[in-house]
Amino acid sequence: MRKTILFIALFLSALGAHAYNVDVTTSYIYSSEQNQAVLGALIPLGVNTVVGVQGKYVEDKEPSLLKNNTYSVYLPMQFDLDLVKLNLTPFYYFKNKFTSATQKDPYAYGLNAQLVMNLQQDEVEELYTQAYLGVSYARQNGALVNLEQTNYTQMAYTLGIRQNFFSAFTFHLAGTAFHYPDGVSDVNSFYGVLNQNDLAYAQSYDVNRDLGKYTLSARFTRIWAQEQSTLYLGYHFAEFYTATAQHSFLLGNSFRVGQHAKIDAAYNHLRNTDNKDKRDIFFINLNIAF
Repeated sequence: MRKTILFIALFLSALGAHAYNVDVTTSYIYSSEQNQAVLGALIPLGVNTVVGVQGKYVEDKEPSLLKNNTYSVYLPMQFDLDLVKLNLTPFYYFKNKFTSATQKDPYAYGLNAQLVMNLQQDEVEELYTQAYLGVSYARQNGALVNLEQTNYTQMAYTLGIRQNFFSAFTFHLAGTAFHYPDGVSDVNSFYGVLNQNDLAYAQSYDVNRDLGKYTLSARFTRIWAQEQSTLYLGYHFAEFYTATAQHSFLLGNSFRVGQHAKIDAAYNHLRNTDNKDKRDIFFINLNIAF
């Protein structure tokens, strides 16, 4: 309850700071393993700066190693520096409890940083190219099987490129490599609360708590600018230290509803390369600008 009250206080204070020109977003994600809900707001503080606050909860369905729902809070910030754009998102996962009383309470915190550069901006031919470099840091308390330590650090390094043609098609390619300074090469399984997608989004709405080696992802988007709608297809391949390699397939559609609201709905299918674990995930997001 204290976690929820803290998030609501942050959310209301953000709205109160600038009660005009606010983007509010809420999402719900359903799968056979988890229910997820997200609520947040973005507020411009000037021409070049946007700040926000976001809260998220994850309900693990039975059987689960976690006793309670997982709550996390995020403070996204966007800075337009003319030649480049800088996105920073610090985050914190509140303490949860394992069903086993012998394990320490898991929690996590970290920072996702992304630098976006315009490589091409031809307004006559309507060709736009962006490259971005992402560096993320996380510190997590969890249970590393085969190792005595419970706290460990991890880094994620992402390189991506987006190519837009005629304001009608966008191609997006990205790759992420994970690094563990404390060493996890001999770990067979891990139990924690951090969703690895907070470090590097990889075309999936899954709650991924396994320790990754790398991910490769691609996305194609068809844009109808006048109707303010898109249709997109996404894919990723990921390898892990603590799980079987995985494929993810994403199909989604975003469209305008009225003058100030926008809906984004998607279907996400995941399967391990051994075909022993398949999951279907349904995502819906509502964005309102006022």
